[in-house]
Amino acid sequence: MLFADLATIFQWWLIVFIIGITFTPLTNLLFPTFFDRGYAFSKIIGIAVISYTVFIFGFLKILPFTEISTILILICFMILNIFLIFKYPNILMFLRNSLKIFLAEEGLFFIILFFWSFIHSHQPDIHGLEKYMDFGFINSILRAEYLPPKDMWLTPFYINYYYFGHLTTAVLTKLSFLPSAITFNLALSTIAALSFTSAFSIGANLLHFLHKKGLRIPLIGGLVTAIILTFAGNLHSIYLFFKPYQNENPVPFWQLIFSPQTFPNSYWYPNATRFIHNTIHEFPLYSYVVSDLHGHVLDIPFVLLTIAVLLSLLLSFKIENLKLKIPLISFLLAVMYMTNAWDGIIYFLLTAVVILATQWRNIRSALIFLFIISVGFFLFSLPFNLHFKPFASGIGVLCAPKFLIDIGNFGPFLFEDNHCQHSPFWQLFILYGFFYFWTISFLFFKIKNWDLIRNWKLEIRNLSSSDIFVGILIILSTLLIIIPEFIYVKDIYPAHYRANTMFKLVYQSFIMLSLASGYIIIRLFLNQKFRYWLLGYWTIGLLALFLVFLYPYFAVNSYFGNLKVYSGLNGTNYLKPLYPNDYEAILWINKNIKGQPVILEAQGDSYTDYGRISANTGLPTVLGWTVHEWLWRGTYDIPSPRIEEITKMYESTNTKETKTLLKKYNVSFVFIGELEKQKYPNLNEEKFKSLGKIIYKNGNTKIYQINY
Repeated sequence: MLFADLATIFQWWLIVFIIGITFTPLTNLLFPTFFDRGYAFSKIIGIAVISYTVFIFGFLKILPFTEISTILILICFMILNIFLIFKYPNILMFLRNSLKIFLAEEGLFFIILFFWSFIHSHQPDIHGLEKYMDFGFINSILRAEYLPPKDMWLTPFYINYYYFGHLTTAVLTKLSFLPSAITFNLALSTIAALSFTSAFSIGANLLHFLHKKGLRIPLIGGLVTAIILTFAGNLHSIYLFFKPYQNENPVPFWQLIFSPQTFPNSYWYPNATRFIHNTIHEFPLYSYVVSDLHGHVLDIPFVLLTIAVLLSLLLSFKIENLKLKIPLISFLLAVMYMTNAWDGIIYFLLTAVVILATQWRNIRSALIFLFIISVGFFLFSLPFNLHFKPFASGIGVLCAPKFLIDIGNFGPFLFEDNHCQHSPFWQLFILYGFFYFWTISFLFFKIKNWDLIRNWKLEIRNLSSSDIFVGILIILSTLLIIIPEFIYVKDIYPAHYRANTMFKLVYQSFIMLSLASGYIIIRLFLNQKFRYWLLGYWTIGLLALFLVFLYPYFAVNSYFGNLKVYSGLNGTNYLKPLYPNDYEAILWINKNIKGQPVILEAQGDSYTDYGRISANTGLPTVLGWTVHEWLWRGTYDIPSPRIEEITKMYESTNTKETKTLLKKYNVSFVFIGELEKQKYPNLNEEKFKSLGKIIYKNGNTKIYQINY
């Protein structure tokens, strides 16, 4: 199994490598100020451009989404990039001279890809949390002839979610000729590898701008930055050393009781992401561990690419560079929006700040640039928006005064009673204290004259472009942490009303603060005053580093069973012992049923095993996870009537009524397995014999094909 998986990893890596090499000439033009010319981002640019081209051609019904059409698109971009080499001969010269740098970054990418693939091989199951949702999206896209893709859990609707990241996984699946049950885990590993090399490039180039005489310091800084962003947790790991608290009831750290007899097995790693009451505050390492291929995870490489583009713009602002970067920024904002909508908004704000920082003497030009970017964003995201309806229903104001609560709402603003949650400062310290220790230290480092009121303009003039960019990241990150203390975006969850708002915002804070901290640590260490300044200072810093890097050890071992059982990369093998007949049926469906005909299966609650057939095959069903559809459609009225109708389709003794309901939803196949018999104890199978025929049977599992 191990050798087969090694061959699979290599096959997958080869496709990603070919995409990166294909787009290296374009990347070279986009990052003229980077010492590596942005090679680490060539794969991300290639994946984004190829996937968007597939999306547009599929949306316009120009090309079906097949292996052949995807390969043709890749070949076309190969030709275009070869043309760039002939048009700009210096590209080839630079590529030859920088071969060692490219090999080093490619080596880092492959090491992290292999590392996480090995980790995921110890718990590859696409099962639990929201993996069915993500896997269903990917499989539905893979079955789609044209786009947008169908919602596998609510026929005949399209997916009303941010699915572009899932499309990129489907594109790589087509190009690699590997099954989605394997590429699901490889995609997770690839995101971690792309994130590591991207953070490495950003951190190294931030420092290279200051230390252009050699690469030793930038390379060390790049590694520090990459390790923090992809492997660090937060200071919550301090609870490893003390008596554990009950979930949802954290104890302030000054009240902790040392309990050596419980160290360390009592530590429950998800608590680091559910520390503040009724909220979510995850970070990349946690996402890599729990292995949900969600939009916020899929978007990390695009986020880092956008940050790199803006850094390149700030380091060397030239109109000719901006002409090339404006359409790219518009495109990336659209890609982030279609992958994880909040990120499009967040990084438009970062874009605005960076452009204003470069054009502060010419605000009119800056506003024109931002207007053009906004128009480009609108055009790039238009095909997606034509079939997408946002499921937020307003902006809630926390702790609104009574007279506003009596009003209820004003425009998009909501003033709801009993909606007053704030995060205790000590909890925020546990979550972000590591980053702000370095941030505050950097502030002390930069302030040479304590009379800020008189000298603040002089201090700003003395800042390097790297310092300014890091300062912008810190300020924006701080703003994102503060916002959920005042407002929230309304969704369907009553008690966790600010959970998603905090989740989406602070996830990006963690990313940006990680980049800033890697840079700051090296800057402080290189400074003679800070290098030898107070042993206690560096003791605190090293202790903080120790705590945040304890987290991955316990999280990885907890989720992946201490890496004791190697199971391979196939994420559907868990079905063999759990639902053996269903497993065989799913394999049969994927081999023998083409296109996306509707299949009826048992409906069930979110986070359960219901919806397993549609999720594992991409065939749409009448109704899958109900609460998820409630969220995506913005109302319970759309999915709720189907619950009773599905019951009737399975249990009704009236053949005519059953046929009418089946025809209403254009059901082509009826699945009867273990969960259907559990869910519908009065299941009437005889009527299906008169409505169609059995096309698959294995034990008690049967598939009927319906004839109208």
